[in-house]
Amino acid sequence: MALTPMMVQYFSVKEKCKDAILFYRLGDFYEMFFEDAKIASKELELVLTGRNCGLEEKAPMCGIPYHAANNYILRLVNKGYKVAICEQLEDPKAAKGIVKRDIIKIVTPGTYTDSSFLEDTKNNYIMSIYYNEKDKYTGISFADISTGEFLSTVALSDLSIVYDEISKFDPKEMIIVDTIDENVIKEIKERFPIYITVKDETYFRENARENTRKTFTSFNEDYYEDNMIYSVNALLNYIYETQKASLSNIFNIEVYNVNNFLTIDINSRRNLEITETLRDKTKKGSLLWILDKTSTAMGGREIRRWLEQPLINKTDITERLDAVEEIKNNIALHEEIKANLKDIYDIERIVGKVSAKSVNAKELLALKMSIGQLPSVKTNLLNFKTNLLSRMYSNLDLLEDVYKILDSSIKDSPSLSVKDGDIIKEGFNEEIDSLRQAKLNGKKWIAALEQQEKQSTGIKSLKVSYNGVFGYYIEVTKTNLDLVPENYIRKQTLANAERYITEELKEMESKILGAEEKLLKLEYSLFIEIRDKIESEVERMKKSAKILAQLDSLSSLAKVALDNNYCKPKINEKGEINIKEGRHPVVEKMIPSGGFISNDSYINEKDQQLILITGPNMAGKSTYMRQIALITIMAQMGSFIPAKEANLSICDKVYTRIGASDDLANGKSTFMVEMWEVANILKNATKNSLILLDEVGRGTSTYDGLSIAWSVIEYICNNPDMKSKTLFATHYHELVNLEGKVDGVVNYSVSVKKIGKEIAFLRKIVRGGADESYGIEVAKLAGLPEQVLSRARTILKELEFNQKKANNIEEKEALVSQEISLGLEGKQMDFNELEKDNLICELKNMDLLNMTPIECLNKLNKICEKAKFV
Repeated sequence: MALTPMMVQYFSVKEKCKDAILFYRLGDFYEMFFEDAKIASKELELVLTGRNCGLEEKAPMCGIPYHAANNYILRLVNKGYKVAICEQLEDPKAAKGIVKRDIIKIVTPGTYTDSSFLEDTKNNYIMSIYYNEKDKYTGISFADISTGEFLSTVALSDLSIVYDEISKFDPKEMIIVDTIDENVIKEIKERFPIYITVKDETYFRENARENTRKTFTSFNEDYYEDNMIYSVNALLNYIYETQKASLSNIFNIEVYNVNNFLTIDINSRRNLEITETLRDKTKKGSLLWILDKTSTAMGGREIRRWLEQPLINKTDITERLDAVEEIKNNIALHEEIKANLKDIYDIERIVGKVSAKSVNAKELLALKMSIGQLPSVKTNLLNFKTNLLSRMYSNLDLLEDVYKILDSSIKDSPSLSVKDGDIIKEGFNEEIDSLRQAKLNGKKWIAALEQQEKQSTGIKSLKVSYNGVFGYYIEVTKTNLDLVPENYIRKQTLANAERYITEELKEMESKILGAEEKLLKLEYSLFIEIRDKIESEVERMKKSAKILAQLDSLSSLAKVALDNNYCKPKINEKGEINIKEGRHPVVEKMIPSGGFISNDSYINEKDQQLILITGPNMAGKSTYMRQIALITIMAQMGSFIPAKEANLSICDKVYTRIGASDDLANGKSTFMVEMWEVANILKNATKNSLILLDEVGRGTSTYDGLSIAWSVIEYICNNPDMKSKTLFATHYHELVNLEGKVDGVVNYSVSVKKIGKEIAFLRKIVRGGADESYGIEVAKLAGLPEQVLSRARTILKELEFNQKKANNIEEKEALVSQEISLGLEGKQMDFNELEKDNLICELKNMDLLNMTPIECLNKLNKICEKAKFV
């Protein structure tokens, strides 16, 4: 049996998108066949049917109405599928034979552009990586085709850097070269919820420089690494492959250096809850939740970008801080700016739709209304004097010509579909006005005809109506058929009525429908012309949109500073962090007003480099540590900070090791995860880095953990290539002895007030180490039964007594055991002589060259303790 012509066409189209589900347009439906139908039926909960296709068995089939496609596409994309849209490319009425069809777009997680389903204040990035283990550098590129952003960088071929960039931009999709190790792809999938497409080297390398030069005319590719150009090329290829066109809103490439921004590694972003909370992955409760009070979607994306990439250049940081201060201090102007911004739509994404040729008339109207706010914004900017705001004033294009085109052409209440007419404003085009008048007069004539025929025939129930099959007709009920005039021509018989036409009615119908058809075609044609004119100004519109986004972000930071009593930090490059009455920006908003206890903080590169913090659980150690990191990040993004005053050194990297969880699925215990994170910190931190370490070593035995924590502290403080500013919280009270022994270590603790068996956390960080852990008291606060607490106190006393006793007799018992083993039970022992011999033996057998400093220190301490009894 031979395939039907339609199925022959289907298979030729399907061959172009083997890895996608094909939505094949048939009339008013998108149909799916064979394996695509089975998948869609299951994922979308559709009824699976069959269709004769020329084969022995029916082809599995399911379908959806074309007007409801967006919801179904979104569901499939969110489940990790690609969807290819195959449309009819000609009018079925005019087609000779089978209607021409082809794929007009492939929708993927990283190329989805429907703004009604995208998160307004978050970019939808797609990423490409050209990585080869033999190469020194890795090329990394990102694009958001809904806004036209395109970024690229080259970084050392260190996977930790690649992971940091992925966590920063949070792409939905990745294009990766097939030369990369499969284990790397596996690890990326385990770490990130990302859709990965693997392409061969040719896809990345072929015509790379030519394609880059053609797309980004102002970009000189000769100055950049080949691997970066390859990653750019692959991303451009993929965008063209899925969108079936080059996008005019992608015309500029932003080449950045990862070292030009504050590095916040993947673990720190999670632990510090920069943009989402650890527990439920929501914005509420994160630092972004506090800082984002923007009025526009563009501003929301921009302030997220600032928070994801804090600055490290003092001049740039100071410029932002100065601008925030000026806006904050001019309350009246600030209110006017916020009012202007609230009436501005998402210009970036509307321009993206113009570029993709998917914009409708209502969106162009929103663009016009937004541009209409620009003169007021510019007038207000004129009153500011700081460098950043002055540049915004100078560079803000008012786009008067674009506004004029839209204002003169698009109706104030246009129809939603550009093919349904009713979108061009009266007076813009004479022919449209004439056709509308003809259509209107014809419909008035039709309305008058009904009254006229009722009177002339005496049929009171007579109706003149219209449908898409028969056109205009006169309907008469069967009880009045004897009154029907001779000039009525029968058209259709119904159960209770007859439908008729007249020569005069058909003539008027031809005029009305002819005018409507011409009107629809002409309006659509004019709309395309208007859209193309607007598209030619994409670059100007994007630049103005960027300025509005930055202004909105500065306005948001000014509002937050004013509302929350934040201060403007001073910025230094001397390696000092000096905060007076600092507060945690998120925690203080989650508790009753005034309930948060502020704390001072001072860290430098010399005598106070590592702050060792002791104290019980729940006392506030972690909150205190996190607030210093968050204050640093806020300052370097250009924000005021929650403190009375502060002078902050610029940091190049922020690392945290706070909390850990088992990664059992990958065979990693809590302790293994902890050690991996610590190793990453010790490998990459510099003297300009800020490190937060909480309870290092707690995942193993006490002495193992203590020795690791001790050694880590020594390494941070003594390694000349490191000496990072560090906050180190611990329950190992033995570590307080390092103050005075290791340069830079200083003891602090969280003050606790004990009243009988009760304790109160004062939340105040004070000089000196803690003398107790208060573990049982904390357990009581957590609600453990009194019976358990009482037994715990008894056991604690016994353990403490036994520990003291063991310290005195441990060595002597060991000697007795040794003599028994030598068969000397009946002889008189000289403990002193035996102890001396053993000590000498231990000293002789020590292999100092193969011992770490901490091992030597522990051994020496043990020998000294034994010597006390000799």
